[in-house]
This record gives sequence, C-alpha cells and structure tokens, in this order.
Amino acid sequence: MSLGQLTPSTSQHSFFLQEFWSKRSTKVNRAQLLAAEIFGYSFANYADHLGIGNVRYERLMPKDAETLETAEREGWPASKIATTLEVDVEQAEELLEAFQRAREVVDAENPAEAFRNGVRFSIWHALEEGLHDAESIEKLVTQICYRAADLAFLLEQAGKTLSQYSRHLRREPGAEYYEGYFDE
Repeated sequence: MSLGQLTPSTSQHSFFLQEFWSKRSTKVNRAQLLAAEIFGYSFANYADHLGIGNVRYERLMPKDAETLETAEREGWPASKIATTLEVDVEQAEELLEAFQRAREVVDAENPAEAFRNGVRFSIWHALEEGLHDAESIEKLVTQICYRAADLAFLLEQAGKTLSQYSRHLRREPGAEYYEGYFDE
C-alpha cells in the first residue's frame, strides 16, 4: 500500500492559490511550488534559488513537475515516465506519488488546507519510517516546522494573515459547520 492510498483525496474546488496566481505576479509559480514539494524543498528555500540563473530550479525541476502532471492526466505507464524523466521505473513511480501529494498541497483551496495536507503527509511518512523514539519524533517535529514555514510563505505571498484561516486550521473531521463558517 502506498502513502497516496492511505491519505484522503480532496475534492476539486476553485482553488485559492490558483486564483491568486492568475491575478498576481509572484516570484514562485505553481510549477515551481509543485517542484519544491516533489523534490523536498521548503517553499522559501526554493524561492531563494530563483532569479539568479539557477537552471535547475527555474526550468528543470518545474519541467519535471509539468511532465508528471501530464503523465498523471494522460495515464502514462511508469516505464514512459521513467524514459521521459531519465530515471528508473521505481523512481518514476515514487516521483508520480510525490507529484500526487504535491498537488494536494499546492492546489489546496487555501493556505490553511495546504498546511493541513502537508502536515498529514509528514505524519504518514513518519509512521511509515517508524515513529518509535525521541530521534524519530524530533524529525517529525522538524518536518512540521518546515510545513509551518511553508504556510508562512504562502500567507506572505497571498498578503493574508494566519488569523484569517483560524477556523480552517481548527476544522475537525466529522464535525458539522454552518453555511459560511469558513468564509474569510
């Protein structure tokens, strides 16, 4: 069973971040955020590598993210992904799973949901790796802190504050909320 199979999928919404990108010029575009997530970079760290002629961050990784998106949309077999990205089939499968998780974060309906999805993935990964001692717990805490930093980056890029998403962050599974409860 893969990590992707263990996590709930989100429904397709009019995503906050997609709307934001279409309305405002930002230093980091959607493909770059996907690349950051796929390849394990914090959003701020990734952004620090942009605008300085770093081909890997500005073109190569975003191109791979776009290729993975096309591959998923068109249902490419892992062998075609592997050939296109010049990796072995196992790596291609892992990259496709990483893309699927990245999309859940980057295309979340708002920064709070992006954070919740990212934390969820970090916890699932920690459980898969084994969460059994102080060191493994500290590694998870560090990953959650990276997720908090990513949330701060998204909020800054959107010109929003954390308090605007307080209700989203406190949303509980199975609880019923009145119409408009999550309106900002």
